Parts: sequence; structure tokens; C-alpha cells
Amino acid sequence: MRRLNRKKTLNLVKELDAFPKVPESYVETSASGGTVSLIAFTTIAFLTVMEFMVYRDTWMKYEYEVDKDFTSKLRINIDITVAMRCQYVGADVLDLAETMVASADGLIYEPVVFDLSPQQKEWQRMLQLIQSRLQEEHSLQDVIFKSAFKSASTALPPREDNSLQSPDACRIHGHLYVNKVAGNFHITVGKAIPHPRGHAHLAALVSHESYNFSHRIDHLSFGELIPGIINPLDGTEKIASDHNQMFQYFITVVPTKLHTHKISAETHQFSVTERERVINHAAGSHGVSGIFMKYDISSLMVTVTEEHMPFWQFLVRLCGIIGGIFSTTGILHGFGRFVVEVIFCRFRLGSYKSTSVPLPDGHTSNHLPLITDNSTH
Repeated sequence: MRRLNRKKTLNLVKELDAFPKVPESYVETSASGGTVSLIAFTTIAFLTVMEFMVYRDTWMKYEYEVDKDFTSKLRINIDITVAMRCQYVGADVLDLAETMVASADGLIYEPVVFDLSPQQKEWQRMLQLIQSRLQEEHSLQDVIFKSAFKSASTALPPREDNSLQSPDACRIHGHLYVNKVAGNFHITVGKAIPHPRGHAHLAALVSHESYNFSHRIDHLSFGELIPGIINPLDGTEKIASDHNQMFQYFITVVPTKLHTHKISAETHQFSVTERERVINHAAGSHGVSGIFMKYDISSLMVTVTEEHMPFWQFLVRLCGIIGGIFSTTGILHGFGRFVVEVIFCRFRLGSYKSTSVPLPDGHTSNHLPLITDNSTH
């Protein structure tokens, strides 16, 4: 009884087989079928390799939301070299809340030589080349995000020539913590001093002839310092054409959360527009000589996430490629054989000519005569 039940069960399962097997003796192969199969296998192999490359790759997903954090402090990372002696210049921040942040809270004044060494010039040239490519191809920013913490440092390399030239410039570098409101970071003549109505700089003791606000921005960023990230002003160099010249940078800072397979950090991106002019009160061009970076905080926050194709999606796409290629090539091969057979059948039928056979009653028949055994003798 058990054997009978097993046989019935096996027979039932066999009847449900959706993939019946055809005996090999009934299978007919052809040269055209082999050619189509070879093309199909080659196409499948090529598309499988391409799909695997897509599976290994990642992409950046951008999401936008309102930034609700206005109580935390904003970090400004600064590395600027000005072509004036350190005792002649001062840097500080003044925000819209009239809160002054002095440079002594985190900035270092270091006497240096303004002209770069050959290795430093090569570094600056490469950085400026990358900046020009970033302005033309915005998709390269995704590559920079992915390479954060993996690429080489973007900081200016130290001098390798040990120049004996006396320092003629001042490198101002370090970081400051400011309120998360619009503000103005500036470098101008004289050290900053507190004032009941704001702040002032002791510029009266500095001769106008010594004014030279030619400068180089080796690094300027907002938020957490992430190695490998290139910011819009990195590598910028401006040469003053006049002693009394003002350089202005208008910056819009966008809070950014970066989540990649390597890092997870809260930083800030920014866009910038530049303007420079000569101060000439007689000609109506008023202002103060110096370098002014006016920044504003965007109310939107961007979340940048590195995403990867799931493995199950890769398998589904791979099955779709294999099944689609087999089905498509099978349909095309069958259609091609059908067309060829129709054309050849018409050609063969047209090659035969009808013949007339006389009948005993005087009529004629256009059918071909039958060949019998008697007629062959």
C-alpha cells in the first residue's frame, strides 16, 4: 500500500512538471541555431560582467530637510597666508548678534615666506586644476565624498628648500567656534580691540605703503574637518594691484550630514561668489582695505548617503538578463526560420510549370500526371 501511495504521489508530481523533457532523438540541431546560441551566450556573458560592475559600484543619495539645530556652535577651519607681517594684521569674526570672536580664541599667527617652493607650486597647480574640473563636472563631487579619509591630505605641504629668505608674510591658521548665524570673518590692518559699539582695529600706526592684501587660501571649511574633502576656496590666490584694495567673499553655508561606507560625519558645504575693488574715497569707492568673508547659514540641511545595490536585486536583474536574452533570441530565431521557409517555398513553387494532359473526351487537365508502375515499363 505504501508503495502504491508513493507511486501515485510521484505520478501526481510528474503531471505537475512545467518543464517536460524532450528525448534527445527528437531534438534536431542546425547551424543557424548554433550561431544564435553562440551569440546569446556571448551577450549574456557581456551583460553579466557589466551588471556585476554596476553591483560593485555605489552612488550618492541626496535628501533635503529643514535644519532645526540653531543652538550649536559652528566651527570655521582657516588656513590663509597674507603678504603682510603678522604685527600689521588682525583677524576676527563679528556676527549679526554683534558677538565678537577674537583670533586669540583659536588662530595662530605664523611668519612665513609668501612665495611658494617648487613642490608647493606644483601642489597649488594641481589643486586649482581639480577646482576647475569640479566647476565643470559636478558629479565629481560624489567621487570626493566617497574618497574621504582614503585620499591624500589636501593641506599645503611644508617647504622642502629651507629658504633663508626672511619672512615677509603671515600665515593665519587654526579654527574658531562661532554662533550659527550670519557673520563676517575678516582680516584687516591692525589688531582687533573690543569697543562698546562693536569692535575696531588699531590701523593708525601702520603706514599705507605697507598695505598688501595679496593672499592665498590654502584651506577654508565649515564644520568637522574631514581629510580628502576639497572645498571651493582651497588653493585660491589673489594678488593685490593696489595698496588699498578690498577682497570680498560672499559665502552660503549648507549644513551637511555625510554617511558613507568609510565615515559618518556632520560637516558643511558652501558656495561662494567673489568681488574685489580698490578703495578710493575721492572716486566714491568707500570701504576698508582687507579680506572679508561674509557667510550666511542656509535653513536647509542636506543628508548625503552612499548607497549600494542589494544582493537580491542583483540576482533578480541577472535572472532577467539571462531569461530575456534566451527568450528574445528564441523568438528571433523562430521568426527568421519562418521567413526563410516562406521565401524558399514560394521560390520552389514558382520553379515548377504546369503541364496539360489530354483526356479521352477532348478536355485537358493541368494537373501533373500520376506515375504508376505500368507507366514505367
